[in-house]
Amino acid sequence: MQLGMIGLGRMGAGMTARLRENDHDVQTYDPQVEERTAGSLEELKQQLDAPRAFWMMVPSGKVTEDVFQHLLTLADKGDTIVDGGNSNFRDSKRRYVEAQHKGIHFVDAGVSGGIWGLEVGFCTMVGGDEEPVKRLEPIFETLAPEDGYAHVGSSGAGHFAKMVHNGIEYGLMQSYAEGFEIMDHSEYDFDLHEVAGIWRYGSVVRSWLLDLLYAAFEQHGSKLQDIAPYVEDSGEGRWTLQEAINEDVPAPMIAASLFARFQSRDEIKFSARVAAALRQQFGGHAIKLEEAKAGSDQR
Repeated sequence: MQLGMIGLGRMGAGMTARLRENDHDVQTYDPQVEERTAGSLEELKQQLDAPRAFWMMVPSGKVTEDVFQHLLTLADKGDTIVDGGNSNFRDSKRRYVEAQHKGIHFVDAGVSGGIWGLEVGFCTMVGGDEEPVKRLEPIFETLAPEDGYAHVGSSGAGHFAKMVHNGIEYGLMQSYAEGFEIMDHSEYDFDLHEVAGIWRYGSVVRSWLLDLLYAAFEQHGSKLQDIAPYVEDSGEGRWTLQEAINEDVPAPMIAASLFARFQSRDEIKFSARVAAALRQQFGGHAIKLEEAKAGSDQR
């Protein structure tokens, strides 16, 4: 199947490669990347047959909005615009209406898999009308591992599901981070790399995140010495918490994990090193490197 991929960053490049490996015809545009098929969105349109499918895999916020508005001026009736980034579901619902007024389909796709998606597949949660989703299903099914794709609902549902997914992720990461900090401060000289390793087998807390934490210890040492204890957040945890407030749903674990990220920017804590390391491992997110401090305790 044919697709126009806009954005060839950490995930867009992996998604493009996975689709091409499975015989899809993917044309690409990214002004920051030389290995693209088109030099502009206008040229990308010319490389696609109608009805076209444009997939935006760009940062949420202004960049997504700018690309979306540009595509609205280019796309023809019957074409489809897919937003695969981490957009707010309310923006997706608005974009759906704007596209509909021009006879253009809009689909929101929540995508999880990070930098490992090329190898293991991208879990894909899709929101939008049945017609464009059904037409693009070969793309969604190729991107996802077996049983890792679903059309989860109407416009905005894909990004709502991904938002909550990332809120849950905050809580899981914080639980691992706090547990390993407790061991780091205990009277025992734990080899945290070793503990993370054995917990991957038979333990009730085994998970992919634990696999990634083990890899982080392997890469950065059992004290994660070169990772600064500073944890960013990219917005989805905040949005999840706001929706919980809007719906009167108690979400104390997600709230606490978000506030812990805020706190990490003011205090030096081992748990923050763990959380920062996990973000780098699954998503390729940048980490702040710890500056060497002669004679200081960097724990």
